[in-house]
Amino acid sequence: MVRASVIGCGNMGSALITGLWKAGGHTIIACDLDPNALSAVADYCEETTDDVTRAATADVVFVAVKPDIVEAVLTELDLSAEQTLVTIAAGVPTTFVEARTDAQVVRIMPNLAAETRDMAAAATGALTDEVRELLGDVGEFVEVDESKMDIATAVNGSGPAFVFYLIEAMKQAGIEGGLSEADAEILAAQTFKGAAETVVQDDRTADELIDAVCSPNGTTIEGMEVLWDSNADQAVTDAVVAAERRSKELAEEFDDA
Repeated sequence: MVRASVIGCGNMGSALITGLWKAGGHTIIACDLDPNALSAVADYCEETTDDVTRAATADVVFVAVKPDIVEAVLTELDLSAEQTLVTIAAGVPTTFVEARTDAQVVRIMPNLAAETRDMAAAATGALTDEVRELLGDVGEFVEVDESKMDIATAVNGSGPAFVFYLIEAMKQAGIEGGLSEADAEILAAQTFKGAAETVVQDDRTADELIDAVCSPNGTTIEGMEVLWDSNADQAVTDAVVAAERRSKELAEEFDDA
């Protein structure tokens, strides 16, 4: 059992709290100044508080606040070398956090699928067994160098929004073809979910899996021809690059801080 706290119960913080509650076996303290945010997660944690010093009693402290208030939170946290601070704020370098705490520091970029325990996360820093256990209980994570966190932020942190966009496009195509909105959404979303799980579980590459689905003169190859002739792949790449660029811009704001 790990005793952890989450400071900041917005979208990401609440997703993490909910996922850890579903995993079971951990003691979670939720901390936020917004009583509505605390109310929303009250059923998924042992304790809610607006007192940062209370959250600081945990063995692992997650700081899930916006980048521009990370420093303010850190100044209120008095942690020891035996504790671990896990920062989730995009663009905030590990060195910035390390200079403001005695705790071991881990920087992660998770995503909202932590709520359903399907999270993809990138992590760097002093990953303790406790942190590994917590992250593993809400999904999958990879360890990367600090220099790779900007691109990781773009791929798995911003990536869900890009996937939601594509799901919506497939859903709308289904509706235009005569499906009900509810049926189209289920089919589109579940198709993405199943395809993603296939990529994770199957030894074949994505290109090999495309070949496996495309029968000669069939429906799938007809649709794939449209995608191959389009700039769809470049548009997705451009979206990831734009998100990476913004992550780097955010990091630059902390260079002299």
